[in-house]
Amino acid sequence: MKCLREIIEGPFAEWLGGDDWTPWFAFLSALRAEPMSSLEASIYRKCTGRETLPTKPFNEAWVVAGRRARKSAVAAVLGCYFAVYLKWPRASGETVRVLIVAVSKDQAKLVRNYCEAILESRPGLKRLIGATDAESITLTNGIQIQCVANSFRSIRGPTVVCAIFEELAFWYDERYSNPDKEILRAVRPSMLTVPGALLGISSPYSKRGLLYEKYRTHHGRDDAKVLVWQADTQTMNPQVDADTIADAYADDPVAAAAEYGGQFRSDLEGFIAREALDAVVSPNVYERGQISGVRYVGFCDPSGGSRDSFTAAVAHVDGDKTILDAVREKKAPFSPDAVVEEYANFFKGYRVMSIRGDRYSGEFVRELFRKRGIEYQVSTQSKSDIYLATLPAINSGLVELLDNKQMLTQLSMLERRTARGGHDSVDHPPNAHDDVANAACGALVSALREKRLESVEIGLPVVLGPGNKITWIGERGPREPER
Repeated sequence: MKCLREIIEGPFAEWLGGDDWTPWFAFLSALRAEPMSSLEASIYRKCTGRETLPTKPFNEAWVVAGRRARKSAVAAVLGCYFAVYLKWPRASGETVRVLIVAVSKDQAKLVRNYCEAILESRPGLKRLIGATDAESITLTNGIQIQCVANSFRSIRGPTVVCAIFEELAFWYDERYSNPDKEILRAVRPSMLTVPGALLGISSPYSKRGLLYEKYRTHHGRDDAKVLVWQADTQTMNPQVDADTIADAYADDPVAAAAEYGGQFRSDLEGFIAREALDAVVSPNVYERGQISGVRYVGFCDPSGGSRDSFTAAVAHVDGDKTILDAVREKKAPFSPDAVVEEYANFFKGYRVMSIRGDRYSGEFVRELFRKRGIEYQVSTQSKSDIYLATLPAINSGLVELLDNKQMLTQLSMLERRTARGGHDSVDHPPNAHDDVANAACGALVSALREKRLESVEIGLPVVLGPGNKITWIGERGPREPER
């Protein structure tokens, strides 16, 4: 079995080119417990927080590195090495996989194309290519390099000898609040019968998720059986333009520390605890029917039909509780006119003739609803304000939510961000959506607002904060009652 360094400096050298790959040589040598130069050893100690050099290969490693650090290229190098130069037990006719899981199909194809370019860079490697398609390369030795987007369903299947999780800090799936953990659970059984390797490699994001948990548990520990490597962009890619990175730090130091410094963001935190959400969900209640004598309110989050969902929700207040009654979602693509027709009938079914909604596309959506007898009032609250107003009611158990998996996942994925001026804002993570959550929370806050306006003479306490301090929910979110 040839060592990894020998392959990198030999068959893969032409593809890697003449750039300085010393920092990645240090990581790859540590991964395979191969000898390092004194410079590589110092890089190893800097990036791992360890003192002792490894004496045996790691079966699991996690890399936290800044953008443009050449992570995808290294993923392709490792994928090709495990596919070509290591021997794996397999039954006659069995195809085993080197699996590269990326944040999206486009990212997966980028890594797949790198793999193909590596194999085509040398005649001897090129002869190993048996068949190719848009997502995979099947080799004549019975190994398939398969690159897929992050879905646990794509993981299940043949034996996996090497799994590489690319940019896992940015994996989002609206069906699951922790898709990275779901995929890890799915891939482990496929690796039980082989001494393969699992590698996670990503730029950092918030201080939650699988990558952060691995970093927090194993980084800087000489006795850890899991290798965790943390480095800034310039450490791993000395060719990158230092002035561009300096400009990014001057513009937004917190964001640049994550983008290029390899640091988890300190200005982000989870907004709603999943435990708090689960406590206010009505199990197995997916929709509540209209009840005579109850005053309902509606909220709408429109979309043009090409990308985001068009969502709507209805809620009402019952004593101290605010009840979410129904949620609707129409995923793109769709005709806005047809969806407005459907939602107008939906609102009328709850005797709602006036709704609130997002300030989307000017007068266009409002006119569509107006033609169908529904008044569309633009909400004076931003989406972030709506979320901030909903949080105390959820944490205090003063709402009842539906058992809607997509809504609950979107709510649990919301992030609170603190700006330099101290102002908090709430939004979904990159590549994720919150259309269902926005409509649901908009309906809840609208119902609370209507109840407050009805009870303005006597006041309506909707939240008991710390020390049983009464808080109200109004147009600008939580506030103390007027004296």
